[in-house]
Formats: sequence, structure tokens, C-alpha cells
Amino acid sequence: MSNQKPIPGTNGNHYVPYNERSGKESIVYFTRDLSAKGLLKVYNRIQEHLNGKVAVKLHTGEQHGPNIIPRPWVEELIKTQLPDATIVETNTYYEGDRYTTDQHLETLKVNGWTFCPVDIMDANGTVDLPVKDGKWFDHMTMGKNIVNYDSMLVLTHFKGHTQGGFGGSNKNIGIGCADGRIGKAMIHTTPGSDDMWDIAKEEFMERMTESAKAVVDHFGDQIVFINVMRNMSVSCDCEGTAAAPVVTPNVGILASLDILAIDQASVDLIYAMKEEDHHDLVERIETRHGLRQLSYMKELHMGNDRYLLIDVDHDDQQISLEDAVKDVVPFTK
Repeated sequence: MSNQKPIPGTNGNHYVPYNERSGKESIVYFTRDLSAKGLLKVYNRIQEHLNGKVAVKLHTGEQHGPNIIPRPWVEELIKTQLPDATIVETNTYYEGDRYTTDQHLETLKVNGWTFCPVDIMDANGTVDLPVKDGKWFDHMTMGKNIVNYDSMLVLTHFKGHTQGGFGGSNKNIGIGCADGRIGKAMIHTTPGSDDMWDIAKEEFMERMTESAKAVVDHFGDQIVFINVMRNMSVSCDCEGTAAAPVVTPNVGILASLDILAIDQASVDLIYAMKEEDHHDLVERIETRHGLRQLSYMKELHMGNDRYLLIDVDHDDQQISLEDAVKDVVPFTK
């Protein structure tokens, strides 16, 4: 029997406190200002890495979804800062409002994503991007049009997720750039299985993360990340109006050049809340082994799980997780 100790965090239901982590620190910018103005404030800290033809990877949601990032915030950001940018999406693996390109286009109209171009990247085919040092894949099949862009803003509504535990930047591009038929099947389904959702827990988190790594590697230093921690149901926006009620307090908006640091900081902010405020979302994360997303990103050298949380509301001063959440207002069930 091996005496080798398990790598901290490889069990996706075990939260690793900050003081037990090692390695370098990245920068994560933070504002409590949940508005178009707040979104612009954190965007301005990372915008210099976006150039050329810019893709904005956004979860545009099922029809009438109540919790997606407010459309007017995104509209102001794009019209004032990124007037030539394109929102990018892919079709879904499940049948619903975004399963076919025609259905997807109609849903975009219903939800008001009509103020700039929207590219359903797999509408006309796929492309394989390499996965470096993957356990499960040597490539991931993406929407073909991803290669038409020079840089990407990953604009994410951070929330729970029925299978992933939580949906942050990793999920937004890992699932959201994989095409709806081949790539998403590679992540979700064992070949030949009758159950399209049969891959779960650690293996699912690793497959999703390898897909995200293909996107991160493709764009290099021209990909940036924003997580909006608002209306955080335990359900993903893919559940639309059927999403579970929101019970987790709103927190703010984060931005970083580091995908691991921003998702880790978002999770840390949840864990820093009072137990009665974070119970439902923590339970969703841990029962699905969602924390494996974080440890596997670290194993794949996608970023750092240590970071400096910089408060852009107060002269870019470093702030603790506890101070960041001390004034959150609980939701009433």
C-alpha cells in the first residue's frame, strides 16, 4: 500500500482553507457595486489585455431566466468600452430553448440580446482545440467560430449548478465554448451510454476543466475574467424560470487575469459568509464535488489559488474575505 498522502483538495467535497494553500498570488479586483457602473469599474482594471476582434463569452440564458446578468449592464459595457465586440455562445446539449440555432436565435431576441452581434459559434460547424497535458482529452471540440477572435472577455454570472456544484468562469468557457453535439457530449457522456449525464463528480469536473484549459491556452494572455456574484441560486441559468429560489446574499463583482484565482475567490467569498447565509450554496457545491474544479485547475497550471483581493471601491486597497462579506444583506426565504 502506498504511503503517499493525497493531494490537498483532490476530493471535490473538501474545502481547502486559504492558509493551507501554497504557491504564488494573483490579483483579483473586487467591487460591491452591483450595477453597470460597478461592472465598468472592474472591467477597467483588466481591459488592456483585450485587443483585435473581441469575443464576450456570456451565458445569455433560457427564455425569461430571472437571474442572468442584467442586460442593461452588458449593453452599457459593450456600447461604451467594446463597441466592436461580439457576444459568443454555443447551442445546448439538452433539448430546450437553445438546442438548435433557430431556437437559440429566438431566445436571444426574447431575452433582449439584440444590441450587438451574437455569434452562435457552432451554428456552422466545429473546430478541435488542443488540450495540453490532459487526463481525459488531447483535444476538445469547440464551436468553429471561436478561432475568428483575437481575445475573449469571459463575463460570468457566478451561481450554483445542478451537476457542477457551481458555475464560474471555468464552467462558462469549459461547457459554454464546447459545441452542442460533440464537445458537450465528450464532457458529459461516456461513449455508448444511454444516460447523457452519466459522468459526474470528480471526473466531470476534470473533463470540464480540460475543456476550459483548451480555451485559455488558445487565447493566451488575451483572455480576461469577470464574475458577477448576484442572484446566486443553487441552479444554473440553463434552468431558466425553473431555477431554485435565490437564498444566498449578493456579494459584488470580481475581475482577474487568472481563471483559477477568480473562481477560487468567488468560492472563498461564499465560504466566508455566515453559515445560515451560505448553507444552501455550499451544500450544492460539496454534494456535487464542485471544488474539484479548483484543485484540477491548479494541477493543470491554469492559475493560482492564492490571490490578493483588491477593493476598487476604496483606492485599490487589499481587503480580507471577511470584510468583503461583512455587510451582505441576507435574502429572506
